[in-house]
This record gives sequence, C-alpha cells and structure tokens, in this order.
Amino acid sequence: MPKFNEPLTLKSGVTINNRLFMSPMTTQQSFYNGTVTRDEIEYYSARAGGVGAVITGAANVQDGGKGWPGELSIASDLYLPELQALAKGIQAKGAKAIIQIFHGGRMTSSATLSGKQPVSASAVAAERPGAETPRAMTTDEIHATIAAFGEATRRAIQAGFDGVELHGANTYLIQQFFSPHSNRRTDEYGGSLTNRYHFIKELLASVFAAVDKYADRPFIVGYRVSPEEFEKPGISFADTLWLVDQLRETKLDYLHLSLNNYTRKSQDPAYQEQSMLGYVQAELAGSMPLIGVGGVRNRTDVARVLASADAVAIGQQLIFDPTWAEKLLSDKDDTFVTAPFADLIDTSALNTPLREFVRAMITSRAARIAAYRAKSK
Repeated sequence: MPKFNEPLTLKSGVTINNRLFMSPMTTQQSFYNGTVTRDEIEYYSARAGGVGAVITGAANVQDGGKGWPGELSIASDLYLPELQALAKGIQAKGAKAIIQIFHGGRMTSSATLSGKQPVSASAVAAERPGAETPRAMTTDEIHATIAAFGEATRRAIQAGFDGVELHGANTYLIQQFFSPHSNRRTDEYGGSLTNRYHFIKELLASVFAAVDKYADRPFIVGYRVSPEEFEKPGISFADTLWLVDQLRETKLDYLHLSLNNYTRKSQDPAYQEQSMLGYVQAELAGSMPLIGVGGVRNRTDVARVLASADAVAIGQQLIFDPTWAEKLLSDKDDTFVTAPFADLIDTSALNTPLREFVRAMITSRAARIAAYRAKSK
C-alpha cells in the first residue's frame, strides 16, 4: 500500500510530489462568459498547499457544452490569459495544475445556453426533474466536439497547466455516449459496447494528438469515470469494468473513479465482495494509477482509500478546511475541521456564489441519498 506522502510518477514522465489530489468541484465563481475570476484564482491557490495536484472544476470545451452559470470555459483562445493566471496560482504553492475539460451534453438547459437546445448522443431526456429533451448530435457535430477537446488540450498546454482530466463521469456528454440510456444511436457511435466506446476512443486520439503536437514538456492526461448508473437501461458495473479494460491499453496517466463514498459497493449482486474502488483497482492490474475519492476527511480515510488505490482525492473537506493537506503532512490532525459540512456553510469564509452553490449541492446530495435509500428498501 502506498503512503500518501510518497511521490507518484506517471506514464507521461510527470512526477507528482505526493498522493494527495484536490478533487474537481464546481464553484460557479467564473464570470458569466466563463472567464476565470480573481476570486477563483485565490480559491484554488488557498487550497493548493500540501496537495500534489489540484484538479479544477469542469471547463467547457464548446459554448454549447456549458453546463451551468459561472462555469469555467476553455472554448476559446480569449480565455488564455486568465487560465494562465489560474495555473500559476496553483503551481506557486508547489502543486501540479490539472484542468478538467468537459461538455455538459443533455445535463444543461436552454436557459444556460441562451435559448439553444441542449445536445446529446440521442434525443433522450435525463431522468431528473425539469430535464429538457436534447437534440441528437449529427455526425459532423460529433467530429467537431471531438476536435474541440483537442483544441482545449492545446489551450491547457499553452496556458501552462500540467495536464488535463477528461470528465467522463457524472452523466455528462462523454458518459452519455457510453450509456445505453442516453445513447440510442444506430450508427457507428451507438449500439454495442464497442460502438458506444467509439466516441471515447476518438476523443482520446484527439487529445493525445494535441499533446504530441503542442506539448514542450511532459503533460498529464487523466480520465474520470462514474462506475454505474441507476437508470434502466444504464451503465452497469460490468460495463465499466469493460471500459476500464479499454482505457488501460491507452496512454492515459491515471483513472479517477467518481464516488460519493470510497466504500461504496455496486448495486449489482455479482460484485459484493469488495468496494467498486477495489474491483477497479484489480481490473487495472497496475496498468495505470487509480485515484479514489468520496468522503475523505481524515488520516484514516486516506489510508483506507490507499488500500485500494494509488492516490486519494479530497473534495468538500478542502472547501471548508483549505489547509487540510498541510495539516495532514505536518501531523496536525487535531486541527482538522470535523463538523458536518451543512453546519459550516454560513460560518465559513466562502464568497456568495460559492456559498450558495455549496448549500444547493449539500441539500441536493442529501435528497439523492434519501431517495436512493427509499428505492433500495
């Protein structure tokens, strides 16, 4: 089992100082057009101390991929100066700066897109209140989106970031192409597992082509994945293990498993002997590092994650306890913030956009957990 203070060297040649990552989290602190704000730079810089790498919240690669107001954008060269300042703000604390890139797909709204209809693999609405039915993307639009991920990678390189993370999780567009719920296509991008992986395969080719062409230094490419869906039909855990088999043959530097709790088990009765994190680690068989995440608040949590992963990502704890990683590294565990997150919203030094988003996130998460427990009975 690795220790959290040990360095981690990736396939690309990048060495990260330790096994602690700041998890990508939405903050809604960008300007309305996606430009990075001074508040955003200060937010990430304040939390970069002690962690080996910071993964930013999602940045859209196309205007039509914007998921929510206040979201980062990497869809144009116009954003490069502020993105460069963000990368430098993170790196000044000794952490690697990784920007997460994504497209919201059907998980947005026409209001967010200034009246335009959201797009996805197919014209199937998400199973959530108020979800709009998206328009199925044309083949040309798919190719343009794949190219946009490559262009976003170029911008990340030119802005000085150390890497990108492809957001293939949390029901956004990359996951939508792999999911049998959101992807009902009958062309080469839909149907079988192999066909539904086609979008991901071409996306990876576009991103690595940009790295090969533009990177003048070792550059990280990671991938985040959600292990299963509750929709029927949806991504099963067996589907995800198949996806892991494909991804481990690529040049990816790491796989990041998106979980709300690192101990979570699959809903599939066939996978109950260990956590999903443990199963994915076994499937990877050492082919690339695995990052575990979900409810990490203290030293014990870190050790438990690293029993089934190579690195650990810390999310909400860092929102409310910005110097948590530095405290961990210097054995100041008695100074960790330990109160329930819901009790900290109005007492923490969070600006208004971030405070209101965190409040909505925690309320929404509590509602989802209650609904899931009720459904499981």
